[in-house]
Amino acid sequence: MMTMMRAAAFVEPGRIELVDKPIPDVGPNDALVRITTTTICGTDVHILKGEYPVTAGLTIGHEPVGVIEKLGSNVQGYREGQRVIAGAICPNFSSYASQDGLSSQDGGCACHGYKPMGGWRFGNTIDGTQAEYVLVPDAQGNLAPVPDGLADEQVLMCPDIMSTGFAGAEAAKIKIGDIVAIFAQGPIGLCATAGARLRGAGMIIVVDGVDARLNIARQMGADVTLNFKQTDVVEEILRLTGGRGVDASIEALGQQSTFESALRVLKPGGTLSSLGVYSADLTIPLGAFHAGLGDHKIVTSLCPGGKERMRRLLNVVASGRVDLAALVTHHYPLDDITNAYELFANQRDGVLKVAIKP
Repeated sequence: MMTMMRAAAFVEPGRIELVDKPIPDVGPNDALVRITTTTICGTDVHILKGEYPVTAGLTIGHEPVGVIEKLGSNVQGYREGQRVIAGAICPNFSSYASQDGLSSQDGGCACHGYKPMGGWRFGNTIDGTQAEYVLVPDAQGNLAPVPDGLADEQVLMCPDIMSTGFAGAEAAKIKIGDIVAIFAQGPIGLCATAGARLRGAGMIIVVDGVDARLNIARQMGADVTLNFKQTDVVEEILRLTGGRGVDASIEALGQQSTFESALRVLKPGGTLSSLGVYSADLTIPLGAFHAGLGDHKIVTSLCPGGKERMRRLLNVVASGRVDLAALVTHHYPLDDITNAYELFANQRDGVLKVAIKP
């Protein structure tokens, strides 16, 4: 039996390399999953650049699609050989945050100060998914069976990108008929667009600087597409709403400029739903914030995890209401993952998401 596997490990800022690692031992509450497809996330690029710190030698990646290789003795209701996904956030459901309804913040403990993002373990605090195998902790609460007939590429967005994008729409409390503006149409922004449509938005206005992404946004449900390189998007959105402003805006990039624009287009009492990962301090402009008197809400979301969340997302895919396979633009073998990182980090060749296959 094999005892070693290939894995993409963080070495130092600017270097993620393929290394040999022992295949993990399986504890009673774990499952060993053989990865059939995974991908690279924008957060992984933050790790690569040293903008988000992780331990040297850690296997990166947090979006697993695979087959159960071995089950821990306590894990019930699953079988070896079964196709599964697990959320990028894999809670243990025992923390105060999780029991208060925030599974994405699960994992904190008194000794570590209950830090935010505690539920994000793959590629953050434990070895991740850009490898031949991944150990899924608390497997009973995190494994979700993949419905028959769905290809890996159809469900590859569920563990993170789809869950995060939909969370942005959910946190915005979009109501039937709402006007929504979504800033940035990368993979998360595109999923936020799909989520806004599912929530019943009456008009979805999306902003990006890449026409190809704006075209895909129309497939996801956008009614109006604006290229910020060609128009003053704040002015145009206010014109489209008759000066009223949008009911909700979703920021899906993580930059000051998009955050500020998302705030400037809000109606009084509107909600700014922030999904971006920010690598510098944000400044809230006084005028756009109406000196704090605009009854605005600014909410943030981290990808919800757990098997029930994954089950719901898989149901949406299986129903045909959302087809995210178009987001997978490139395929690479695991052995060529350094080139995949180079492509993805530099956003070359129209890349949206890369399917990585061991």
